[in-house]
Amino acid sequence: MSGPLSLEPGGVEADTLALRLTAPRPRRAPDDAPPAKRLPGRGPEEEAVSTLAAGLADSIAPAVHPYEVAALLEAEGLSTSVIKERYGHPNLFSLATALYERVPRTFPEPPPATDLWRPDTLRCLLRGVLFALPALAYLLTAPLWPLVRHAPVLIVAGIASWAWGQALGHRAHLRLVSGRREASGTLLSGSLLGAAVATSLAVLPADSAVAVWAAAAQSLYLAAASVLLVLARERLLLAALSPLIAGAVALPWWEPGPELRAGLTLLALLATLLAAALVLRAGRSGPAASDAARPRLLASLPYGLFGLAAAVLVMLEGRRQPYMVIALTLSMGPAEWLLYRYRGWSVAALRASATPVGFMLRSAAVLGLCLSAYLLLLLPAALLTGSDPATPLLLAVVLWTALLLQAFGVAWPPAVLCLAAAAAAAVTLPDLPPGPAVLPAACAVTAVCLTACAIHRLGRPSPHA
Repeated sequence: MSGPLSLEPGGVEADTLALRLTAPRPRRAPDDAPPAKRLPGRGPEEEAVSTLAAGLADSIAPAVHPYEVAALLEAEGLSTSVIKERYGHPNLFSLATALYERVPRTFPEPPPATDLWRPDTLRCLLRGVLFALPALAYLLTAPLWPLVRHAPVLIVAGIASWAWGQALGHRAHLRLVSGRREASGTLLSGSLLGAAVATSLAVLPADSAVAVWAAAAQSLYLAAASVLLVLARERLLLAALSPLIAGAVALPWWEPGPELRAGLTLLALLATLLAAALVLRAGRSGPAASDAARPRLLASLPYGLFGLAAAVLVMLEGRRQPYMVIALTLSMGPAEWLLYRYRGWSVAALRASATPVGFMLRSAAVLGLCLSAYLLLLLPAALLTGSDPATPLLLAVVLWTALLLQAFGVAWPPAVLCLAAAAAAAVTLPDLPPGPAVLPAACAVTAVCLTACAIHRLGRPSPHA
């Protein structure tokens, strides 16, 4: 919908009736007196008029005035001489009046409103799976090196890659408006720089070359995967990860050995890098936009800050309930589906509302429905993976409402609120595990604030118009 709240209860027929009642009286043309007078020889001419009326019935039936029929006849190329000789009428307006009177008025039903925000369910579910599949690399390579010992190195690199990827993804989507070539250039330079930054930060806590190489491989994979996901090449990424999937699936029945474990992981990494390179090369070969304007770097800053905060919060929850992180990662696919559903249902609520207050209530109900569906999806995992199911559910509310606000261009409030929550929860980092009250309290306060912000910002018609 591109306008204010819909207030027309009578639909199309009421609108047409209003047009009839308010239509200006037609001015009489010089040769339009009297319109009903016809030339002699009415038999064949009357039959010709009937034939013409039958042929043009679909176009004449919705007309609200004979002048519309006259315009149609003009478009058909009927000249005055043809009208006189073939149809027995003195002029165009006389014939139009006769056709208007012969054809009953029928007004077609308006086409059903299309849902522009209908999600691609399979694609959303696939994206959730793709977010979690890289964990198979740690499963395959766990016997080859002290994974627990070098976990801080991978966590630092992962947090940096998450924050950088959020900002880069936002900037690339802005560049996609100008064209795929501009977006490909942004992704190429940004992903390489992001991988370098993440690896450099991982060097600080590293105590061996193995840890640095592992952090570099992880950063390169996340950079390449981000490229494929931003450019909607999910199936290509799934194909690139097929060696990793095959090796992990075979583990319960077959021991592949150290060489094959490392080889399958390396093969999946190289396939992902190659796929990203080919996609970027194809995009760079496209036409350049002559008037492409570079978006400001600061526009993507809040998205990167939110990515940093979200990574810290998920990492802290992972220290308390490791398996819950897998559930949260897999749930990102359904979360994306619900984001699309929220937008579609909000547009439907806007069409059904007659007042701003009514729309705010409907919008709040849609928000509650989407949040409830998301939490119900995570509830079994929260109950099975730990003794504190409330904290991961509160964290899920924080992540989903923040992503919802970002989808509507409200970037700074979720970034600031999530950073504050991450900072408060990170105070417990020296303790193992984190204190029992800090993380849940931080998530609870942030969830309430983000939900209130969503109701306030998105409970108005303008963001949905």
